Amino acid sequence: MANSFYFPGTVLMGAGAIDLIPNELKELGVKKALVVTDKVLLDMGIADKVTKILDESNIEYEIFSDVKPNPTVKNVHDGYDMLKKNNCDCVVSIGGGSPQDAAKGIAVLGSNGGAITDYNGVNLSKNKSLPIVAINTTAGTASEATINYVITDEERKLKMVIVDKNSMAAIAVNDANLTVDMPKSLTAATGMDALTHAIEGFISTGATQFSDMFNLEAIKVISSSLKEAVDNGHNVEAREQMSYGQFVTGMGFSNCGLGIVHSMAHQLGGFYDLPHGVCNAILLPHIMEYNMNETGDKLVKIAEAMGVDTKDMTLEEGRSAAISAVKELSIAVGIPENFKDLGVKKEDIEKLSEYAMIDPCTPSNPRLSTKEDMMDLYNKVF
Repeated sequence: MANSFYFPGTVLMGAGAIDLIPNELKELGVKKALVVTDKVLLDMGIADKVTKILDESNIEYEIFSDVKPNPTVKNVHDGYDMLKKNNCDCVVSIGGGSPQDAAKGIAVLGSNGGAITDYNGVNLSKNKSLPIVAINTTAGTASEATINYVITDEERKLKMVIVDKNSMAAIAVNDANLTVDMPKSLTAATGMDALTHAIEGFISTGATQFSDMFNLEAIKVISSSLKEAVDNGHNVEAREQMSYGQFVTGMGFSNCGLGIVHSMAHQLGGFYDLPHGVCNAILLPHIMEYNMNETGDKLVKIAEAMGVDTKDMTLEEGRSAAISAVKELSIAVGIPENFKDLGVKKEDIEKLSEYAMIDPCTPSNPRLSTKEDMMDLYNKVF
């Protein structure tokens, strides 16, 4: 069966990678960049590390920093207005998933016009986005490596999952030096987000031999590096391994799809503005158990990739071992075990489930799901 695969045009990887950006920008022939980031990264001085390099290379830019943790339709439109006003012809994004996703939306509007809600779906834009230089400062979302981006429609309390090959970054940058000051809680949440990508991609109905290669490698790297990155944030080797692992699974899941962990987590983010990685981490072991009988021996392979000796285990024991390994890692890095104290309301569960059913990640879940299944899962995790 023939498949299409999408990857960034250029990948800059490793400590010091941001130093390579000016030459790449000059090769693109762009005149002025819109730098998309958030105020936290500005205040921490992380964005300055990039803009200093642009200044030294005489590359013009304007900064748009009004991106929320779960970027909104308004964020994208405000950024697009700034892009037009300043005649910017490319977008440089600095941050984790939120600035990256907002930047994709802005760059798509830059070449297509209209409203970002016009592109809520699969490949609805006509033209390739303006060139995007996606500089990742976390190790979780892999937005710099994917054709997906998520924008919150605040009016409807809905996270729009936009899948668009035209939103792929021209240049993806993972420089571990930009991640060393990331707080423990954010390191844990983004790392578990990356692990969720790898596991869901590996067991998705869209998985191929090609995507499995990426996702299984990512499971090995992330599970062996995450706790060290959380406990010792200035361990550059652990940070590099996490940057590598989350990027590798980005190339995997972007080309095979995810599952209902993401479908359900998206709604929690849209309703309550909760951290996406935390929602994924809490849901993941429960939904692995829910999907278990539809995954063949893939959960056993996940357990092995996470360092479990499954040699003398039955299929059932191997599957359970994978779920236990995920739970243990999540607890070890400080993720809550349920939503009880995170503001989730039981009266919203039916609406959350309705939205999760129409999320683009749902069709590639290995087990066919109903709204009632979703409600049962939300209640179980609550």
